[in-house]
Amino acid sequence: MVAGCVGRVLFSSTRLSIWPGGWREPGGRLVSTSGLDFLRAGEEMGERMRALDWSATPLGPVDTWPQSLRAALSICLGSRFPIALYWGSHLTLLYNRAWSSILGAKHPWALGRDAREVWPEIWDTIGPLFQQVMTRGESTYSEDQLLAMHRHGYTEECYFNYTFTPVHGEDGSVQGVFNAVIETTYRVIGERRTEVLRALGEALTAVPSAQQACDRAVEVLRGATADAPFAAVYLLEPDGQTALLAGSVGLPPGSPAATARVVLGSDEDRALWSFERPGASRATTVVDVTAQTFGQPPPGGPWPEAATSAFVTPLLGGGAGSVRLGFVVLGVSPRRAVDEAYRQFAERVAVYLTSALVTARAYEEEKKRAEALAEIDRAKTAFFSNVSHEFRTPLTLMLSPLDDLRRAADAGQPVDREQLALVQRNSQRLLKLVNTLLDFSRLEAGRAQAHYEPTDLGALTADLASTFRAAIERGGVRLEVDCPPLAEPVFVDHDMWEKIVLNLLSNAFKHTFDGVITVRLRDRGPDVVLEVSDTGIGIPEGELPNLFERFHRVHGARSRTHEGTGIGLALVHELTRLHRGHIDVT
Repeated sequence: MVAGCVGRVLFSSTRLSIWPGGWREPGGRLVSTSGLDFLRAGEEMGERMRALDWSATPLGPVDTWPQSLRAALSICLGSRFPIALYWGSHLTLLYNRAWSSILGAKHPWALGRDAREVWPEIWDTIGPLFQQVMTRGESTYSEDQLLAMHRHGYTEECYFNYTFTPVHGEDGSVQGVFNAVIETTYRVIGERRTEVLRALGEALTAVPSAQQACDRAVEVLRGATADAPFAAVYLLEPDGQTALLAGSVGLPPGSPAATARVVLGSDEDRALWSFERPGASRATTVVDVTAQTFGQPPPGGPWPEAATSAFVTPLLGGGAGSVRLGFVVLGVSPRRAVDEAYRQFAERVAVYLTSALVTARAYEEEKKRAEALAEIDRAKTAFFSNVSHEFRTPLTLMLSPLDDLRRAADAGQPVDREQLALVQRNSQRLLKLVNTLLDFSRLEAGRAQAHYEPTDLGALTADLASTFRAAIERGGVRLEVDCPPLAEPVFVDHDMWEKIVLNLLSNAFKHTFDGVITVRLRDRGPDVVLEVSDTGIGIPEGELPNLFERFHRVHGARSRTHEGTGIGLALVHELTRLHRGHIDVT
């Protein structure tokens, strides 16, 4: 605080006395304020003041300045603390070198100019304070005061601790205003951003899914518009080429800034955020935005101005950040410049979100593994139940004829050939079941050995299909075989190909009660395609992804028989894979 009185100025920390012709330091040395000696201090600012034509300002020539102004200015120039003086009714501005940073680009233009001319953008705030000091002689103190200054070519969000203190002249009247200032912009904004990050970290603790992590992050950013006027989170699809919008705030739905799907590196996509292809730069980039590209004036958060740029930061997970999970877009405040601190804030937001995504995806994967293991366990239980039934049925059908044959032999009666045939059929049924289980076991263990040889695949397939014709036609279904000769022999393992064809035909016949079953073989470029189609009951859409899984059976499906282990189509899938092919169902 500065307390003014005639002839001297008192500071709380240091006592400085003003005497005619100068002022005395506490040690007693007299500092002259006569002539231009009082402008010798201040290095750059003293030199500028000496060079300025003060006669063109309301203060007039230097030699007409009152002793109170000379003494106050001498103190100002000699201090390393940011100090300014506003003098006279025009509040003409004088300041030291430390205070010049407050002006930004207005320095040195502002020297010797009226306060209203220097600060028109904040006059509504500081004008009444000047009035209070000049008219009533009352000091003011403002702490972390928001002042929207225009000092670097744009309206800037700034915060200051400052005093306006009266400086009295020789007659005791208030002649000027002593202004001591500390800029607190970086501390205030830094604390605010730290609080956003704290809230983000708290919100993203123990998030069970990636989508919930994005939802919570967006909700936190909804309350942080001073630093992120708008935001969007995109997550990459497994292909690594497509990003899907997972959440946004402050963006009009469906606009180029909130496109639901973005193809990385695509020049044709209408999305504003042209995310780079995999392998490109992993650093935060700044993207310019305009009303034309945005679809409307970009939100400016709490400020009336529209944002003009945004941060785009990749979400990097995996070892050493080697895997891109997506991107986070943060609008840049129109009242803050992009500097290192602002860029680090955007990157910290991305780090917090990435950590939550990695944890959530690990949780999701673990959950899926647990569910898969539980499903396998259920399938195994059903499998062993089915296998037990499959073994028991033919064994039961064999035991009774064998008992009859044993009694007949004991009695010397002739052998019943029909009962022998029944025993043989059920023995073959058991053998087929055991062979299927062994085949699948060998495939899963990687011990299956394929013996490929050039084959007339059309003739082999037609021959295999014809073995089913009698059974299919007895069931009231037509069998159509369309397997013309191919352009050249195909290398297949005959035994494995037989299992593929017969399993597919068996499955089709099992669920077809009328109409037709068609077996078709075609050349398609370098590939050969086998199609087995039918007019049966069809397969529910929800069952299609699991159709070729081991032990899987479609529950409740209408069937000619409920026999089966649930590994027939899984066996076909594995045998096809051994032939470097793939199988699907439509």
